[in-house]
Amino acid sequence: MKTIVAAASLACVIHASVAYAQSVTAEATAHAGHSTSTEEVSVAGAQLRAFGDAVSGVRFFAEAALAKSSDEDGDSDAFGAAYPYAGRVQVIEAYAERMFRPRNGLLSIRAGRYRTPFGISSGSEQGYVGFLRAPLIRYDGYYALSNNFLEHGADVVVGVPKLTLEASVGAPDEVGTAVRRSDVDSVVRLQGFHGPFIVGVSRIWTMPYQDPRFSSGRAVFTGIDLRWMYEGIALRGEWLTGKPFDGTTTTGWYVDVIVHRVRMGPVTAVARVERTDYDVPARPSRDLHATRQTLGARIRIIEGLSAQVNVLHQSGLPNYGDTALDVGVTYSIRRDLRRH
Repeated sequence: MKTIVAAASLACVIHASVAYAQSVTAEATAHAGHSTSTEEVSVAGAQLRAFGDAVSGVRFFAEAALAKSSDEDGDSDAFGAAYPYAGRVQVIEAYAERMFRPRNGLLSIRAGRYRTPFGISSGSEQGYVGFLRAPLIRYDGYYALSNNFLEHGADVVVGVPKLTLEASVGAPDEVGTAVRRSDVDSVVRLQGFHGPFIVGVSRIWTMPYQDPRFSSGRAVFTGIDLRWMYEGIALRGEWLTGKPFDGTTTTGWYVDVIVHRVRMGPVTAVARVERTDYDVPARPSRDLHATRQTLGARIRIIEGLSAQVNVLHQSGLPNYGDTALDVGVTYSIRRDLRRH
């Protein structure tokens, strides 16, 4: 039923864009990849998204994906940075938003289906910069958050251009393997800009995605994120702490750097270090303490075609080997559909 509702939302948004659009852009992306490690995972997928102006200042964004992985159990986190590989068409996001500029202030209202706005959460920031895996604190199964968390609800941003407060209220509706139990959840986020820095503080109250037979209470996390950009260098990081459910705690962080200088030509270099610690004081044998280091590059081959290569070293993940090599190829095309 939720899939039907999401599909209907996507159809309505796209219909509105065709009927009333002032400027509509469509983008299609195809992706294939292989991970050489103890997992030996191959993936292939495609995405279709449309975004632009609808009517009376309302903007829309709609995205669907169809992707398949050779990992039938869904245990591997390879290639899980932006969307899951479920083997069926899934609506990722479908929302409309309107921005107002009262005097020197800012007011933005969004409604529909959107990614949970905790920390560095947008698909473009996580999935298309050169990393082929999500951070440990942002992947299904590691007792924290997931890049596949989605909300059906409303989101409001208020403030001034350099300081904003965001509040989201909705019901969870995931597309990955970490599916939160149904209830009302909320996210609050404060974000500030100063020179080359962006700093954010987020807090989420939601339901656990673990088996209800052993996970009671609510999942509550607080996070801090930082971004710094200067002359082709982007430094980013997130830290979070909280409880995935009663009687447990998770604390984790990652720091990554993305470098593209003019003299590097078609190459963008990436690197990431990260750690996550999940603790169960009553049952220490269930603890998880994992680290991972990633080096890689995104290489533009021709217009629209790029390759991504990541080399990883990791520890504390019992289902994985110490090293992995992830290689992916992506082709994207973008078209302006309509202008008035």
